[in-house]
Amino acid sequence: MLRITELRLPLDHAADALRPAACARLGLADAELKDFTVFRRGYDARKKSAVVLSYTLDCELAPGVDEAALLQRFQGDPQVRPSPDTRYRFIGHAPVDFYAAGRPRPVVVGFGPCGLFAALVLAQMGLRPIVLERGRAVRERTKDTWGLWRQGVLDPDSNVQFGEGGAGTFSDGKLWSQISDPRHLTRKVLTEFVKAGAPEEILYVSKPHIGTFRLVSMIEKMRAEIEALGGEIRFEQRVTDLLIEGGRLRGLTLASGEELAADHVVLALGHSARDTFAMLQQRGVFLEAKPFSIGFRVEHPQGVIDRARFGPNAGHPILGAADYKLVHHARNGRSVYSFCMCPGGTVVAATSEEGRVVTNGMSQYSRNERNANAGIVVGITPQDYRQDGLGDGPVNPLDGIAFQRHWESRAFELGGGGYHAPGQLVGDFIQGQRSSAAGDVLPSYKPGVHFTDLAEPGRGSLPDYALAAIREALPAFERQIRGFSMPDAVLTGVETRTSSPLRITRNRKYQSLNVAGLYPAGEGAGYAGGIMSAGVDGIEVAEALAAELLAIETAG
Repeated sequence: MLRITELRLPLDHAADALRPAACARLGLADAELKDFTVFRRGYDARKKSAVVLSYTLDCELAPGVDEAALLQRFQGDPQVRPSPDTRYRFIGHAPVDFYAAGRPRPVVVGFGPCGLFAALVLAQMGLRPIVLERGRAVRERTKDTWGLWRQGVLDPDSNVQFGEGGAGTFSDGKLWSQISDPRHLTRKVLTEFVKAGAPEEILYVSKPHIGTFRLVSMIEKMRAEIEALGGEIRFEQRVTDLLIEGGRLRGLTLASGEELAADHVVLALGHSARDTFAMLQQRGVFLEAKPFSIGFRVEHPQGVIDRARFGPNAGHPILGAADYKLVHHARNGRSVYSFCMCPGGTVVAATSEEGRVVTNGMSQYSRNERNANAGIVVGITPQDYRQDGLGDGPVNPLDGIAFQRHWESRAFELGGGGYHAPGQLVGDFIQGQRSSAAGDVLPSYKPGVHFTDLAEPGRGSLPDYALAAIREALPAFERQIRGFSMPDAVLTGVETRTSSPLRITRNRKYQSLNVAGLYPAGEGAGYAGGIMSAGVDGIEVAEALAAELLAIETAG
């Protein structure tokens, strides 16, 4: 198989244009090309009046065509290479009698994307994992989440952050990542999603996404596979303690009081498992503070973004709703950037604690809501949020949580209670004046938005340095996307949970630095950011755990 990259065709090319284009690129007659598949399709919209599609094709040559000679002819051409082998290979498989001697089964704590793929791969290797999820099954959890959005009623253990599917369930369902992936593990993630009901296009479009409604049924099917392979999923099971003996994990305690023997535990916590982080620190598990970002959600009419990105091609069905990625380096030294951009989506209430307001973005597969939204966030460091006031030395890993809680509580206050969010028009924010009502852009956040001054002196919704950096960045972003600083665009606060504020540091074997058998994984542990990277991390951690278990078995 040969791979052609960057094969460019017009946006409205004929349906049968790919084959002759591939033959022409390789210098082959039609009969010499047996078949081809599209591995990736992207677009180049730098020239808005002439958007082109860019393909990566895997080509199978007809019998008798000398592939080696063809490759030799293209030696030095980086766009014609042998197709890589993207198949997933398990590192091993447990024998049928693996648990005959009463060995404890591996445990996965958390059933978001990381825990889901860790459990799936362990089950596929015959290791029959036990999954503990503090929240509820995805359909029950969806009802609980709507309870907050529609009625202002929060369930602290079943919401946007907690429950089957994790925070990624109520997001844009983005399925791309910029992680290094030499083993093509992202392909394993996408293939499992397609098997569970995702559209096959996610295997080849450059920026695949699913959306919440489709994710719900897919997660249920993946859960069913884990169970069919001997895994066990336990909902509403919150871990409250660890049993550690001589630096080795020996068990878990649940909120119900049950004690579970466990020598190998994947700790796939989300970034909002604050009570669990505190417990880990009390038990002496090594944690460290890490940078994260804070800011607002911004909403524009999706048509404004489409026209700015695609010009006369806005609305083309192949291009869909336009996205963007923006960065600005402010004069005060802060970096401001767009985060988790959701085309044709909504801003959602994402808190997991009472008396606090947190925003996030979500969209469905169709991406056909009226507004585009994205986080506009400012990077902060542990020194920004340290609580001891010393200004040097290690920062308490829990200080980032205290910092988040402070601003989330302020947002609840500025929103007037009832989980309403504080909001302000972009024009008013730039001018430093209070907003009293929406303009042409209607905010999508539910339960509702209370318009105010997000930067009121002494009562601002974010630290002054963050407010100043965002105020400077918005007009700068206008130079990249016309209409970005339109006066009626809406800012909604606050976005505080862009990533975990701490890291549960691990060694090369993917285990905690000081607790053997504990495998920190995914976004909450500080090793992922988004569905794809979390899924890949779950696979890698499951492999590391399986390698140790199967090596123990081999050793007798």
